[in-house]
Amino acid sequence: MRLRRHLLWRRLRDWHEAGVWEHLHQTLLEHLHHADQLNWARACMDSASLPAKKGGSAIGPNPTDRGRPGTKRHLLTDRQGVPLAILLSGANMNDSVPLAALLDSVSPLSSGRPGRPRRRPGKLHADKAYDHRRCLRSCRTRGIQPRIARRGVEDSQRLGRHRWVVERTFAWLGRMRRLATRYERRVDIHYALTLLGCSLICWNKLQGKF
Repeated sequence: MRLRRHLLWRRLRDWHEAGVWEHLHQTLLEHLHHADQLNWARACMDSASLPAKKGGSAIGPNPTDRGRPGTKRHLLTDRQGVPLAILLSGANMNDSVPLAALLDSVSPLSSGRPGRPRRRPGKLHADKAYDHRRCLRSCRTRGIQPRIARRGVEDSQRLGRHRWVVERTFAWLGRMRRLATRYERRVDIHYALTLLGCSLICWNKLQGKF
């Protein structure tokens, strides 16, 4: 059994280094785009932390879990909750820091019809953790209208009618037993497993399961 697990882990590692899992996710997104099943009108961004049991990179003290080691997932979805991009960081990283990198990690998607490939949503919905000038500037320089709840001014619940889809996507990932807690010391291995989870969600969307 231990030998089998080692072989599976090594195959996962090798395929990740070859870009297999990123290509799989990209291919499924392209199929969704071809079928007009991606809604670019509004995108949603949020983050969620999970425990990290064995240490490694992209781990930091989780301020919401008494400073225990954790990893944070930064997720960008379309209006329906389809995962467009995901990044990992330590649980102590402010949500707003990787906003620009997360937007830029969406690869251009061709619809198979005349016109430029699509990679930018029309609007971006996010909570008050993203209420920073750099976040607003990052959106506008990319032609995206920011709809970010303002601290001390706007009620987050009012914008929540659009943002709930990203919370649902986090819940879907959390139901996958290997993704509920990070057991891998190597962040690339955990990222590979997370990409697999995102690909399964895309596949379910293609099958009309949500």
